[in-house]
Amino acid sequence: MKLRNKLFAVKNPYDSTQSELFLDACKENFEYLYSHCDDYKKIANGLGIKGKEDIKSVSDLPVIPTMLFKQHDFRSGPYLVMATSSGTSGKFSKIRFDFGALLKALKMSLKITRHHDVLSTKPCRYIVMGYKPHRSNKTAVTKTAYLTTFLAPAVSRKFILQHTPDGYKPDFDGIIDALKKYENGRFPVRFMGFPSYTFFLFQILEERGISLKLPEGSKILLGGGWKQFYREAADKETFYKLAYKTLGIKEENITEFFGAVEHPILYTDCPKHHFHVPVYSNIVIRDPDTLEPLDNGKVGLVNLITPIAKATPILSVMTDDLGVLHGSSECDCGCQAPYLEIIGRVAPENIKTCAAGASDILKGVSL
Repeated sequence: MKLRNKLFAVKNPYDSTQSELFLDACKENFEYLYSHCDDYKKIANGLGIKGKEDIKSVSDLPVIPTMLFKQHDFRSGPYLVMATSSGTSGKFSKIRFDFGALLKALKMSLKITRHHDVLSTKPCRYIVMGYKPHRSNKTAVTKTAYLTTFLAPAVSRKFILQHTPDGYKPDFDGIIDALKKYENGRFPVRFMGFPSYTFFLFQILEERGISLKLPEGSKILLGGGWKQFYREAADKETFYKLAYKTLGIKEENITEFFGAVEHPILYTDCPKHHFHVPVYSNIVIRDPDTLEPLDNGKVGLVNLITPIAKATPILSVMTDDLGVLHGSSECDCGCQAPYLEIIGRVAPENIKTCAAGASDILKGVSL
């Protein structure tokens, strides 16, 4: 996978001149998947794609909807690590990663977090607003949150969701007690995890009349989305105001991440809070009815593309997110890459997974 290596060796994570290399790396990945995964080959053939010569642009790559990964265990090669989706719908995606993919993901993460000033050598205390690792928990969001605590040396780690005999339970009181101790400490505090539990913490602090001033350099890193709490989702302005009111953390020290287990690319918001597309990925916005690619500025289903992995065919996946792709000129942060705006989600039953539907795209594939 020489072209994959070359792509992930690009130093500037937002280099807008690498579109040809990206397409060539995708074709290389397609050839591997086509020859190593019968199910992927059947899907490609069903869509009229029988070789890389049929791929003129990234939008021509065979697309697999993320919900199909929850119904079928796709395998395309040996793997080192397996991660699962959060399973909020009751079903899980099982995504396997080869050693090369893990190495590329590490290099990518270091470049992107360094670019956004998240990578640091200064020790800090972590408040993880997510699951405490447990042998029964194999979700990618848990592994990612824990790995994020290595972006700066960890003096300590405290988790909001504690594993109990009855499942995971939030421990807000334990977090608040810890924050009171950390307030006068010499180490900055870094929050990492779900925005929902982080916002609920702000609300509890406000209701109790508690206003803390955490040490200089403290940050809030958000990832994993609002999941089952989407109805309680706060607008960003309200979130930022409460963060400063209750913890003394300013907006410029709040960073949000976006990603998916089926698309392990790190999207990190810029100072204007936009998710610019890194060089290691590409995004196509598709019409929900026809799946035809849409122009920038139009709302459609988000198709995420990356040639990072070999062990599972996640080259091009269709999410149930509705989004808009904007040109770089629409953001004045200085980044030359386009950026993605997530609008919301669509119920799975309303998603047409290809022109003829999911049953046709998986014709001949055993579920």
